[in-house]
Amino acid sequence: MHSYMRTPGTEKQEEMAHYANVVIAHTTEICKWNVIISFCNLNVRPLTCLSFLYSPARAALLTGRLPIRNGFYTTNAHARNAYTPQEIVGGISKEEILLPEILKKRGYVSKIVGKWHLGHREQYLPLERGFDQWFGSPNCHFGPYNTSYRPNIPVYNNSEMIGRYYEEFEIDERTGESNLTQIYLQEGLDFIFQQTLARQPFFLYWAPDATHAPVYASKHFLGKSQRGRYGDAVMELDYSVGQILAWLVTLGIDKNTFVFFTSDNGAALMSGPKQSGSNGPFLCGKETTFEGGMREPAIAWWPGHIPAGTVSYQLGSVMDLFTTSLTLAGLAAPFDRVIDGLDLTPSLFNNSMTDRPIFYYRGNQMMAVRVGPYKAHYWTWSNSWEEFNKGINFCPGQEVTGVTTHTQQEHTMQPLIIHLGRDPGEKYPISVLSKEYQTVLSRVTLIVEEHQKTLVPGQPQLNMCDLAVMNWAPPGCERLGKCLKPPQSQPWKCDWPH
Repeated sequence: MHSYMRTPGTEKQEEMAHYANVVIAHTTEICKWNVIISFCNLNVRPLTCLSFLYSPARAALLTGRLPIRNGFYTTNAHARNAYTPQEIVGGISKEEILLPEILKKRGYVSKIVGKWHLGHREQYLPLERGFDQWFGSPNCHFGPYNTSYRPNIPVYNNSEMIGRYYEEFEIDERTGESNLTQIYLQEGLDFIFQQTLARQPFFLYWAPDATHAPVYASKHFLGKSQRGRYGDAVMELDYSVGQILAWLVTLGIDKNTFVFFTSDNGAALMSGPKQSGSNGPFLCGKETTFEGGMREPAIAWWPGHIPAGTVSYQLGSVMDLFTTSLTLAGLAAPFDRVIDGLDLTPSLFNNSMTDRPIFYYRGNQMMAVRVGPYKAHYWTWSNSWEEFNKGINFCPGQEVTGVTTHTQQEHTMQPLIIHLGRDPGEKYPISVLSKEYQTVLSRVTLIVEEHQKTLVPGQPQLNMCDLAVMNWAPPGCERLGKCLKPPQSQPWKCDWPH
């Protein structure tokens, strides 16, 4: 697959051994139940990982902070999911410190390949936020659009666009064929090779989005799985991650490179069986704070450091990748702000366990908290009756009375408490009359009260929209003759229905 003839060998590995290279494969809409990644049988340690929703999940990973702290939420309505469509005015706040900005202190070279999703306006793009290189897009690959009212999403090489989805970068609407995952794979492999030759520690944030509707796969993988187009896309991601691992071995840097595979949220059940996966026994899917929406695969690989074939029962979050990556680089997290991410190295290397809570947020509202095997729901809802009656169903075939409600239900005075070990489907809340309920409630209440007492929400970045800020004329469009004329600016408060 590669024309490269020489590799750095063992002496290079020894020279770079002081600080680990970091590769984070951050896919989209893959629940823990869907994982078929072939490197599960190698030097890996799977663990339970919880995430948020697309854009907020990425902001959490790169800042180590809850979206309510880093500003990736909305206050336009109560408990609403928000993200970064083309018309969003905001992006990741300049007050936040991103992982690649800190890694620069150790001489790391950082590259993002794939979807950014943290703001598409020029001041929010990756090269303005610590990344040295970028190949990918600022938004998801929605489209194609009639460019008279909405431009197709641009694809960037570093600071300039080099084309647009459905134009120079083809996605066949009918067949789902696209070479994008292969292009993203090659970009990642080339980056790893160049940094290895340059003897530079590196951070590769590999973020393909093939499993997001409209799902796509390359010709070689289309029709190959038993799970339709979505399965084909997962197979191609499986292959691609395998190629990255094999390349690290070939270059002789596998024992100095930490690789972590995860996803931004669970399967998008509302996209239908042909455009999404299954969340197995877990309740509902993307857009909700039930387990099917929040629980993700988490697979760590590092030969010589992580024992092969082991499983960790440590409860983790994508925010932990921020703190863990800094530890591997010999760096400390910023001390002037709350960091929610936990250093996972003790769990990964020694299989130790850290007792920690995980807070489930939907927009500006803490919906639930997990402590050990218990999850306490303080608010529940799936989506509104209005959306549900339009055919948008986040929990198809999984309605649970009093839990998957279509109106926002508050349980603050008497939270619904679930034992996820006995009831991963969140169908049977523990009786409020039981001793178990009262014991758990006492513990959880103290944790929630402490969290709320110390919480200082960040300035919300996802409140305002404006058609004039869409990708009409990205940097580099002049050279390509791809600039489009924007409409007059008429900002409004974004409508977030979910």
